[in-house]
Order: sequence, then C-alpha cells, then structure tokens
Amino acid sequence: MRENLEGFIKPGSEEENLVNALDLSRLPRHLALIMDGNGRWAKKRRLPRMEGHRAGAKSVREVVETCARLGIQYLTLYAFSKENWKRPRAEVATLWRLLEDYLKREDKVLVENQFRLIVIGQREGIPESVLKELKRVEDLTKDNRRMTIVGALNYGGRSEIVDGVKRILQDKDFDPNQLDEKTFSQYLYTADIPDPDLLIRTSGELRISNFLLWQIAYSEIWVTPIYWPDFRKEHLLRALVDYQKRERRFGDIYPHESDY
Repeated sequence: MRENLEGFIKPGSEEENLVNALDLSRLPRHLALIMDGNGRWAKKRRLPRMEGHRAGAKSVREVVETCARLGIQYLTLYAFSKENWKRPRAEVATLWRLLEDYLKREDKVLVENQFRLIVIGQREGIPESVLKELKRVEDLTKDNRRMTIVGALNYGGRSEIVDGVKRILQDKDFDPNQLDEKTFSQYLYTADIPDPDLLIRTSGELRISNFLLWQIAYSEIWVTPIYWPDFRKEHLLRALVDYQKRERRFGDIYPHESDY
C-alpha cells in the first residue's frame, strides 16, 4: 500500500510523518465527509460565495486521490443537502452547473482509476440535465471496484428514513415480524453500503446536519476548524491517525479490533 503513496507524499514532510504513524492495515473501510465552509472561506477573502465552491472542488480531487491511494473502499461526500435549496436561487443553480461540468470533465478520471459513482438522495427536483449526467456516469462506472464514491445529493437523513418506511409499506411481500435493523437498512438509500467508520466535518461546526442519521450510530467523528477549500491530504491523514488511537467498542467493554 505504501508504494501507492510514492511521489504523492513529499519525503521529509509532515505528511510523511503522519503516514509513518498509520497502520495501513487498520484504515476505515468507509469514510464520510461533511464538506462545510465554502461560503465562509470566500467571505474571509472578500470573494463571491461561488468562488468558495469552485475552490472546494480542488479539495474533492485531493481527498479522492488520497483515499484511493490508501485503499479506502468507500468515500461518501455530502455534496448537496435538502436544506441547501434555501440558499439564493442563483447560488443553487450555479452549484448544480458546477456538478454537471465536473461530471463531464472527470468521467474519464473515474473510469481510468476504476472508481465507481453512486448517488444517494431524492432525485426529484434535481435539474434534468444534471440527472442525465449522473445516470450516465453511474452506468459508465457501475463495474468499477477500486473505490466507490457515494455522492449525497438532495439528501436528508430524516427523509431517507421516511422513504425507507414508505418502501416497506409498498412491499406487499414484506413480513413485519421479520423486521430488524439489518432488514430495515436494506430499504435505505445506502443498502449494501457498509456504515461509515469515520465521519469528518470541516469548518468546526459541532453538528451532523441531517447526514446519515441511521448509518453513523457508531461512527467515529472528527471535526476540524479548517474550511473545506483548505482541506488537504495532511488534514485527512491527521484524522486517520486520530481515528486509530480510539477504541471502537460498539457498546461492548472491549475494543473490536476486527471492525477496522
């Protein structure tokens, strides 16, 4: 695994020190990210809010590459929440346009690197042109297995749970006596995707913002004051080092080493 980092991690750097502190056999299988702070990053620099979103795209590229090189199997990015519709109409329109452009520009990168794209959230309301690109790239990458990138779009944790209940009620073959947590999980957007081991939130806000409410029941949480456009592989590596210092007991009194 370390050979994948050659040429990517500068020798003698703090990043190299952090990599050396990691046990690469105990990395999270699934990492989830709340990418927060684009607007405040731009405001601090007296720039339009959209410049923060454009700058944040660079962080996405670096985090995706870092996770892939480390061998993390699932990366979930909270890209657009249901609450984001409350933002100015022009900003919302530009966000969708940026995503559409990103898909058109980066599809070859996903294919060449064997990345799979999956989208979770409610598709109703997403602009038709964006939906078309999402479907195209999902189909294009469906057989890729190196890493799965999960894009949470028009997503809300409460809505996901409500939609899961609706699916159960619509399933005529469902036996209520067989309902348990594992079965219920199969009716969520994230069916067949393992729960996140680690949730990272940027910008210092101490809340989960309606994100993966069911799935993060036992996730470790790491919060950094860094705004998303400034988040780089060094910050990700710091989060992973901290993650490995924790004991994951899942309600037991003993740590579960096998759960890494």
